[in-house]
Amino acid sequence: MIDQVKLSSDAKIGVLLVNLGSPDAPTAQAVKPYLKQFLSDRRVVDLPPLLWQPILRGIILRKRPAKSAALYKKIWFDTGAPLTVYSQGVQASLQAWSEDNQLNWQVELGMTYGNPSLPLALKKLMDSGVEKIILLPLFPQYSTTTTAAVEDAYAKAAEQLGCALPMQVIKSYHQQDEHIDALAASVSDYWQSHGKAEHLLISFHGTPEATRKKGDPYYDQCLVTGHLLADKLGLAQGRYSICFQSRFGYQPWLQPYAADSLKQLVQEGQYQVQIICPGFAVDCLETLEEVALGFASEFKSLGGNDLGYIPALNDTPRQIGALGALVCSLTARR
Repeated sequence: MIDQVKLSSDAKIGVLLVNLGSPDAPTAQAVKPYLKQFLSDRRVVDLPPLLWQPILRGIILRKRPAKSAALYKKIWFDTGAPLTVYSQGVQASLQAWSEDNQLNWQVELGMTYGNPSLPLALKKLMDSGVEKIILLPLFPQYSTTTTAAVEDAYAKAAEQLGCALPMQVIKSYHQQDEHIDALAASVSDYWQSHGKAEHLLISFHGTPEATRKKGDPYYDQCLVTGHLLADKLGLAQGRYSICFQSRFGYQPWLQPYAADSLKQLVQEGQYQVQIICPGFAVDCLETLEEVALGFASEFKSLGGNDLGYIPALNDTPRQIGALGALVCSLTARR
């Protein structure tokens, strides 16, 4: 057990931040290997390889890379993919936060898919002489499709590198007080700059309903986060709602679907809506293209006036403080 490992009082702690990852460039050539790695993970697509791989290689990887690349180009930064750039910002800021608080941490960033790779990040921690690793997936809510995939990737990398360091994983922080406070403050800041809309839509990335039925706690944790955020903001019922986006394929996914929620809001006469996606630590293709651009356009086509997107916490001081407090709660030096 990790807690039984005796560490010196000045033990160097390795903090391994992990996010999903992005392609190296907004091109079909760069997107294809990224999608192949991502969609070949059984945690992501739970189908027998003999059934799924011919579909993936014969159909999806022939058509989807070009379509995805076109979407990435809409939101790509000069310095790289938003998810990568913001995640690197979180890494640098958390490292600086630890130094400001005189904590002996080494903070590295790895991606489950793409670059910088998780094995490379783990190798850096090993070479730096850390005595314990805190594995922190940047997914506030636990899901077998994300957090469990990170744990799988870490186990594989540790075996390949011969890493026997004690490790503790932060499986979720969906109801951490500091995290909820940071989310609420970001909404309040947005209201001060843009005004308060009639309704706050709290939207999470969707997963198949079959995954929930297998015992995945993601759905319940999303509801907890959403309601805690609404309570912190003092929003009464009817002034906010929770939904799920990014449905893929024909099987049932978590509901209500975001598209249905947008339509219902217009039918109820709520034409000024703001949306936040608290399932994402940092902004990415999904939040910036699908939600901020796509949902805004869809909302107007349904008859709505304005759909304002409230950015993810990204590398803001409130997020860094919340993550720092999270790691501190598991380390020997408080």
